[in-house]
Amino acid sequence: MTFGFAPPQQVPPPASADPAARLGRMLEPAEWASAGIPLLRNPREVVAGLHDRHRPVPSTAVVAVLDTHERVTASASFTERTAAPDGWEFRNVLLAHLRRVIPHDLRLRAPVRTAVLLYCREGEPRWTETDGAWMWGLRDACTLHGLRCGAYITLTPDRWQVLGEGRGGRRPKTSSVDKPVTASRRTGAGRMETHRTTAARPDSPRTAAAVPATQHRSAPRRTGGRAPEAHRRTAAR
Repeated sequence: MTFGFAPPQQVPPPASADPAARLGRMLEPAEWASAGIPLLRNPREVVAGLHDRHRPVPSTAVVAVLDTHERVTASASFTERTAAPDGWEFRNVLLAHLRRVIPHDLRLRAPVRTAVLLYCREGEPRWTETDGAWMWGLRDACTLHGLRCGAYITLTPDRWQVLGEGRGGRRPKTSSVDKPVTASRRTGAGRMETHRTTAARPDSPRTAAAVPATQHRSAPRRTGGRAPEAHRRTAAR
């Protein structure tokens, strides 16, 4: 007989078909404002930087991790369409992208990095059930990844705004002309798959979507009718 610890079992998600349970996995602006979400010192700069980096279109979510100076450490963008928004599903997809782009901080006594979410959608700037589900998902994903839960920002055809704070602006805004930026990463099988995921700043030692560098080798020169000429160096005598 062998004694030991059994691996944790996968807990099945709650039934999304239950309207009451689904509505319970949403946060309203008042709840969000009272949750102690840290305010961005310069939200316009953060929004403009994420917009320039990912070029989000409607139904695109951009999750980014900021350091203590509000510099983007890592970010990822992806498209999420659902008829019945559920914070549980949003939490899972956010957590999956966070795990892909940056290691967790669960070993720290207190979080030092902050995750923010920018969601690009159609409609008016006011709060919707979809926004409430994203708020619930972001808060839960941050807890499971050892991050502080930061601002939730919506990008609509009229403006951008930080929900729960009342701060916003008219530029940037949703544009159907822009195309989301894509990047490729190498999978374990050796093939290339395309994801709407980008690394953080170029000087960051860890990238979210590492594109293998191509080594450029100069082709050997050929002379008329002879084999390729090798590079030779002779010492003067």
